[in-house]
Amino acid sequence: MSDQHLPSVTFGIKTTPMRVPYADILRVWQEADELPEIADAWLWDHLMPIAGPKDGQILEGWTLLSALAARTRRLRLGLLVTSNRIRPPAVLGKIATTVDVISEGRLIMGLGVGGTVQPPDAGGIVGENPAATEYAAYGLTLVPPAEGIARLEETIAILRGMWTRDILDFHGRYYTLTGNRNEPKPVQRPGPPLLVGGWGNRTLRLVAEHADIWNIPGPPHNTLGCITERSAVLDDHCVAIGRDPRTIIRSVQYIVSYDDPAADRKAITELIAAGMTHIVLSLRSPYPRQVARWLADEIITPVRSAIGECC
Repeated sequence: MSDQHLPSVTFGIKTTPMRVPYADILRVWQEADELPEIADAWLWDHLMPIAGPKDGQILEGWTLLSALAARTRRLRLGLLVTSNRIRPPAVLGKIATTVDVISEGRLIMGLGVGGTVQPPDAGGIVGENPAATEYAAYGLTLVPPAEGIARLEETIAILRGMWTRDILDFHGRYYTLTGNRNEPKPVQRPGPPLLVGGWGNRTLRLVAEHADIWNIPGPPHNTLGCITERSAVLDDHCVAIGRDPRTIIRSVQYIVSYDDPAADRKAITELIAAGMTHIVLSLRSPYPRQVARWLADEIITPVRSAIGECC
């Protein structure tokens, strides 16, 4: 593909709401909302800290997202990613519809399998599966990975049905709806764009079949080589079902260091060279003052210049 046909790159910001007060998250989002260099902003979906002491504060993701949607005007927004194990699909569909209405059509529907039974050190997280403690504390159950994928596929069907049909009946293996009505519909029609996060073979098949955007955690959780290989697997799945791989946005999360922007710029440029076109800059807490402006000046604008894009 020639340079003039290469897709443009967009940048987002992620405030992981672990041991961070609401006021600080709101400050960063409102800073980012004023900067056209930043296209979107993200939270996560955990109920307890997944690293460090378990007594740190965390705000529930979708409630927090709704509040931030009401206090911003431009940013696209979402959860990176929603756990499919925490809320029943139709309840999630109603919540997402509400946020899309409040934000006047700015929601991106980020979804993931959620907590599944995993061995130690899986997913780039050292030690035991952190979801085990979190889910036990909130009365949730871990499921085998294959069941998690099947449940996620049913959720996608339910969301799209709720967002487009006057009345939805759904009879799946795991979920059943009778006479579902979802009014008002989302502002975005036929519904918010769907982002699916993950990198296993079965998840990538689901991405190929259903998603608009694919997201994968970048370094240090997944190496550049791993991301490149997983992207090629997604390409193969697309070809197998007759979908143009270029119709899926390739999104990656990258944790910003603050103290070595040159290294961050180099790593991000390499990710873009590997085909990633949506870079989510994930912030460590505490968030410095004017951190969104710093990201624009020290990361986004220099990277755009390095790859030959207009700033």
